[in-house]
Amino acid sequence: MTSRDDHAAKDDLARPEMQLQVVLDRLGFSPGVVDGKTGLSTTNALRGFQEARGLKPTGERDAATKAALGEWDKIPATRVVTVPASYVETSFAPLPDKAGDQSKLATMGYESLLEKLAERFHTTPDVLRGLNPEAGLAAPDAPETAAAPAIAAGTKLRVPNVGSDHIVAANVDNADWLATLSSLGVGSDQPKADRIEVSKKAGTMKIFGADEKLIALFTVTTGSAHDPLPIGKWKVRGVGRNPDYAFDPALLRGVAASEGKHRLPPGPNNPVGVVWIDLNKEHYGLHGTPEPQNIGRTESNGCVRLTNWDAARLAQMVSVGTKVDFVA
Repeated sequence: MTSRDDHAAKDDLARPEMQLQVVLDRLGFSPGVVDGKTGLSTTNALRGFQEARGLKPTGERDAATKAALGEWDKIPATRVVTVPASYVETSFAPLPDKAGDQSKLATMGYESLLEKLAERFHTTPDVLRGLNPEAGLAAPDAPETAAAPAIAAGTKLRVPNVGSDHIVAANVDNADWLATLSSLGVGSDQPKADRIEVSKKAGTMKIFGADEKLIALFTVTTGSAHDPLPIGKWKVRGVGRNPDYAFDPALLRGVAASEGKHRLPPGPNNPVGVVWIDLNKEHYGLHGTPEPQNIGRTESNGCVRLTNWDAARLAQMVSVGTKVDFVA
């Protein structure tokens, strides 16, 4: 075992903010990117947990909330994992900028192994670098050097301790989707949604079960002044897992018509990520994103955008006919 492995194994620092994010993520109240920072998404997630437990939804860890979270106190914020050979054997390459060039690809996959590892543990490459300071993980676009070598099979890395990732292969009838769930750390069995409520003001998506009990909450991006959220009552018309994407400049802000129409291939870096949940409102849907760190912080072209891992979880919860309410 190398010194880097020793460092990873012995790092037992207290990370209370990340520990809270890990617990909320496991319970279905997503903090978005698990980064050890109490921001908008974590506050929203905590409010969701409080509401589901009948507590005042303050978004703060008051005494009652700490007591309610107590049974998960022993779940550590991080764990050490060993990078498998299958991850290293995958090919990675930067994606071209133009849609026309992207359309020629077989898949819009991850651009680096670090990006793939980050999505698996619901975080970002920067967070993984911070958790593994002695691993010498290269910065984006940096060449491999002796100081920043490629991640090899068998490398041990400290990662956020996200869970709820148990997959029953027999319950997933599509091999590609099974691989996607595995790559995102999302379990195959999720509670079933009866109704979804997306709030423009709060920037949240609440998932309710058949008894109108709140069972999950995600922070989302809900549109812009140019493409506002279409307030109203809608329904799920279909669920696309690992979808391709119809690139049409006429439907996108700031894209020249000269770009032309293109069909972009599936993949986690597809413009709609790994999921497109189609609504009975033309051109509108619920979908993933290649930029999870921007959820709740940047505008979209009118649709409702989630992290890829939250979108994959949602895809396991809904079905054709699930009610979707967009509220102000």
